[in-house]
Amino acid sequence: MRRLKRGVTPGPFIESVYLDPSRITDPEHYAFNLPSLKKFSSLELHPQVTFFVGENGSGKSTMLEAIAIANGLNPEGGSRNMLFATRESHSLLHRALKVRRYHALAPDAWFMRAESLFNVATEIENLGVQGSYGTRSLHEQSHGEAFMSLVENRFGQGLYFLDEPEAALSPQRQLEFLVLLHHIVQQDSQLVIATHSPIIMSYPHAKIYAFSEQGIVPIAYEETEHYRVTKAFLDNPTRMLKHLVDELHD
Repeated sequence: MRRLKRGVTPGPFIESVYLDPSRITDPEHYAFNLPSLKKFSSLELHPQVTFFVGENGSGKSTMLEAIAIANGLNPEGGSRNMLFATRESHSLLHRALKVRRYHALAPDAWFMRAESLFNVATEIENLGVQGSYGTRSLHEQSHGEAFMSLVENRFGQGLYFLDEPEAALSPQRQLEFLVLLHHIVQQDSQLVIATHSPIIMSYPHAKIYAFSEQGIVPIAYEETEHYRVTKAFLDNPTRMLKHLVDELHD
């Protein structure tokens, strides 16, 4: 884990993000018509960890991506120094966002997308900075190993955006990630994480926002659908499976 940088102001770094309607160039763009974002005006971030949760297509990753880009990060992932591009697929939402900051600039920043880890690993090798990410090339590790190696060796004091980190991690690895997450927070970092994992979103020092047709609303951990569905299944998987199968045949 990287040490604190001297001579820099510790986090938190972002107080809130808000929409500037005058910056919307295409009102018909899909991002502005997602149910969760139709009434969006502003969003306050937790000074340590903010979770975005919701169904697939709810807009949580779209918002995470937009905030990351608005903070000068590559839409395809990586640090501020990574300018690679393979296919432009990000939304226009970032153009209409304004960021209200506690400080002018975070000493370090990173946008992690599960689907672009391979491209990030390639860019690390191209930049010749592999030594900063552990002793083994990320390409020589499994998806989960590479992700954990990157977080453990690269993240320190900074601003970090993670999109569905559980995609690379087994349940045991997700528990290990919670430990790393806590270490990162203790180094005066701020993180924004989009996730489906009830394990990861259990981190206690956090704010959770649910993205749904009702908009973007704060929600307690035990009230998230992810927690309730997972708990109901694990409490009685046989009954849950029977109910699902019976419902399928009705």
